[in-house]
Amino acid sequence: MTVKEGSLGAPTRHPIDWESPNFTDEKLLDKELRRVFDICHGCRRCFNLCESFPKLFDLIDDSKSGELDTVDSKDFKPVVDACTLCDMCFLTKCPYVPPHEFNLDFPHLMLRYRVLERKQKKNSFIDDQLTKTDRNGKFFSKFSNLANWSTKTSNKITRPIMETLLKIDREADLPKFYKDTLIGSLEKGQKEVTFEGKEKVVLFPTCFVNYNNPKLGLVAKELFNKLGIEHEFFYEMCCGMPQLEGGDIKSVTNKAKETSLKLKRYIDKGYKVLSIVPSCTLMIKYEWPLLVPDSEDIKYLSQNTYDICEYLVSFINDNSLKDRIKPIDESESVSLHISCHSRAQNIGQKATELLKMIPNIKLDVIERCSGHGGSWGIKKDNFEMAIKVGKPVSRKAIQNNNKYVVSECPLAGTHIKQGMDKIESNEAKILSHPLEIFIKSIS
Repeated sequence: MTVKEGSLGAPTRHPIDWESPNFTDEKLLDKELRRVFDICHGCRRCFNLCESFPKLFDLIDDSKSGELDTVDSKDFKPVVDACTLCDMCFLTKCPYVPPHEFNLDFPHLMLRYRVLERKQKKNSFIDDQLTKTDRNGKFFSKFSNLANWSTKTSNKITRPIMETLLKIDREADLPKFYKDTLIGSLEKGQKEVTFEGKEKVVLFPTCFVNYNNPKLGLVAKELFNKLGIEHEFFYEMCCGMPQLEGGDIKSVTNKAKETSLKLKRYIDKGYKVLSIVPSCTLMIKYEWPLLVPDSEDIKYLSQNTYDICEYLVSFINDNSLKDRIKPIDESESVSLHISCHSRAQNIGQKATELLKMIPNIKLDVIERCSGHGGSWGIKKDNFEMAIKVGKPVSRKAIQNNNKYVVSECPLAGTHIKQGMDKIESNEAKILSHPLEIFIKSIS
């Protein structure tokens, strides 16, 4: 067989065979790590992505032979720990992903390492507690005032303690909690608007929107009302992305099976499933089917799930509704950040397409990693690097000099603003999602 230098085919991903004994066989994993790392060493196209690759290349370059053969396997851990599972190496850089014969999937290999760590009881107890988003959200929403006071970066009492005990950097902005969660607010009896239109959607708001940004969910609801889209909301548990980052695949698959079964009844009635946060959309559409490839419910859900901007662009175009979109004030200029997990869905820049429907809008698009990486970016050992990785985005946002900075990923937007403030004083306002701009244009 002739081995080609690079693959011209679209990237494809294999199911994750995490239940096989070979998946967590330490010798087989080390062999695969060395195979992949050696290929990466000879290529180095990913040197400017996340910190995993510089760490790997420095590790090899500083070794006795300058090759992988003199690198001890115990030194691989920092390379693995630096991976945020953003998938950019797999989708945008690596020429050796399937269907190429080399069959590289760097992020899923890092995941495999973390699964083995968990099996060996080497996972972090503190990290596991931080990623229990539903438990934490339910608890801290009851004491939201106290929780938000204690997590303010200006709090010189609690933040140093959190840094010492929880390893959360004292400078990292943390999400706020709200006494009234999104689902709680909706259940309090807000009047539902019923439409007889052909379109029906059920919004999966994600744990972040439910507990940390209920206003964004209400913005989506208002937008559906204005566009005459019949809608419902469904949320019972997190998509599992935080647990996946920690290698807790069993927990993720349980969530996937339970959620897909419950959402099936909506799809059977003609509903399309929408998700607001890109990481959660990515999980439902792509990661869940790879973790549980034999589940028809999960496959069914994947095929009927859409990023909310993706859906709105299609809905407006299909129903010839562009005349409903009016100009907004010319001062409402926007810097739009395209998040890594939006790009990883391989659907195009749907948020860009949506905002460009607004007549005469001043829109500058930034497509580069913000550096946040979910729970990775708030940790004491990573925050400084997270700011460094996102510095080009923050610098570009300052140069754009727009009124608003917004990312499809709410956490990325906040992180970008922190990076901007570290560079220089600025008056940019952070919005949590492009929907907050778009709804201003709908008559």
